[in-house]
Amino acid sequence: MGVNGDKVVRILGKAGFIFPGQGAQHVGMGRGVYEQVEEARERFEAASRVLGFDLAEVCFGGPEEKLASTSISQPAILVTSMALLDAARGSGVLPEVELSGGLSLGEYTALTFSGALEFEDAVEVVAKRGEYMQEAADANPGGMSSVIGLDRESVEQACERASVAGVVKVANLNCPGQVVISGEFEALEEAESIVRELGAKKVVRLAVSGAFHSPLMKPARDRLRRVLDEVSIRVANPPVVANVTAGPVEEPSEIRRALVEQVDGTVQWEASVRFMVDSGVDTLYEIGPGKILAGLCRRIDKRIKVVNVNDLESAMSAFKEMPGEGDG
Repeated sequence: MGVNGDKVVRILGKAGFIFPGQGAQHVGMGRGVYEQVEEARERFEAASRVLGFDLAEVCFGGPEEKLASTSISQPAILVTSMALLDAARGSGVLPEVELSGGLSLGEYTALTFSGALEFEDAVEVVAKRGEYMQEAADANPGGMSSVIGLDRESVEQACERASVAGVVKVANLNCPGQVVISGEFEALEEAESIVRELGAKKVVRLAVSGAFHSPLMKPARDRLRRVLDEVSIRVANPPVVANVTAGPVEEPSEIRRALVEQVDGTVQWEASVRFMVDSGVDTLYEIGPGKILAGLCRRIDKRIKVVNVNDLESAMSAFKEMPGEGDG
């Protein structure tokens, strides 16, 4: 049997579930499954009770600026991702999932799917996480930039040189040739100038409200630790590949530690995907709004198949064409 008693179809090869992070949100996300799938609608309703406002109304009607706010987008993406998974489960089958993972916020969705976090607890924690991160960003202004076409070592060198102007560091290692840096504005601008000198093909300032995954997030890290200490966390099954280590976590103590360290630590997405591939995973299902992770995964390893589950149609058909060997 699969997670939460779902019927399992054994497939040729191994599957992994991956979940998107902040930035994947868009107005209208989840509307189709909300309107057509009872379990998905119940997800939104349960989350609204936890949050104290109508989450579906914000997801479907916006405005975009409100949905993009950190404290709203984080629970909104988690809930939409779980609702899409509910719709996919409606076909009665799930692949036998070897590993799961998610980009930053998406790690919480992976832990919810894996049974380590109760859904309502996950909604409450990510809402607080978003609130704490935004308050840390307001107190310590900064930003993030994506550096295209330069290796990690060169970007780290640029950050080290730019640190004379303030805090700046590597925040995300997304895929070959794409590194995100994060820090105080003056230091970030200096690092942007240096990476261009070192040969970066493109430098893009990201539309985010703070210097996430940098030391400027330490106040949020400290507050989130206290919240996680009070939340019930169970063993993750399947294991979740943690952002900060690019290795699997299962036990509650290591899950708590990984989530706390993730707030101001570097997201090792490329290494996380490579770990899944090296573990035998040959099909990744990106479950949630957008297609950001699919693009990154294909740049990491062209051999891996990525299936998007991001709307009603894809959710209802995602697991219907799998070659099977009988029930698990």
